[in-house]
Amino acid sequence: MSLWQKHAIFEKNSIILVIGILVVIAIGGLVEIVPLFYLKNTIEKVEGVRPYTPLELAGRNIYVREGCYLCHSQMIRPLRDEVERYGHYSLAAESMYDKPFQWGSKRTGPDLARVGGKYSDDWHRDHLRNPRSVVPGSVMPEYSWLAQNELDTKNIAQDLKVLALEGVPYTPDMIANAAADVATQATADSPEAVDLAKRYPKAQARDFDGNPARVTEADALIAYLQMLGTQVDFKLYDDKANIR
Repeated sequence: MSLWQKHAIFEKNSIILVIGILVVIAIGGLVEIVPLFYLKNTIEKVEGVRPYTPLELAGRNIYVREGCYLCHSQMIRPLRDEVERYGHYSLAAESMYDKPFQWGSKRTGPDLARVGGKYSDDWHRDHLRNPRSVVPGSVMPEYSWLAQNELDTKNIAQDLKVLALEGVPYTPDMIANAAADVATQATADSPEAVDLAKRYPKAQARDFDGNPARVTEADALIAYLQMLGTQVDFKLYDDKANIR
């Protein structure tokens, strides 16, 4: 029987064709899924990656609420032009506590995976209030009300509890101090900053929105943005061979 005759069996009989497709898909699925059952972790552990502080988590929630991910990705691909423009390519471990991840699929604005520390808090405040005051060609809408809205923290401890159930390593101590840690991180020279740093290494504590009298949604969002890309020492992961 020729190759064509063998192939004709599938072309002339839809049931056999469907069975063949299902068999091929099943084999491919098993090849991808079976190794996951004996791998302890599919994500390489990276030193420095920690759960979000309560303030950063609140800022991330605002980031998602306002749809920022629709125009800004948080995933730098290992391509030379991307690395030269945005910084070190993204590591899988950087998104291990993101539920859901913020990789994005479109860039109307720049990628934000390495935006932390790139601009001052003043720049971020101006950018949120009037994007065109710092980026003349920006098409980003204004988010001036974030500096007016007081941050709602009544459910922040519950947010940490839910994430802990999903595998994020929030401890009972972190959950119990969630609301207090929000106020601590959004305050300059707070005496509780030492305890905050013990719970969340490298956490930046200061008045992010320029209004020390209140903790606003702008505080939270700027704290989140200023954290992005600052947890990992990327010098340890430089591999020019992986940049095409």
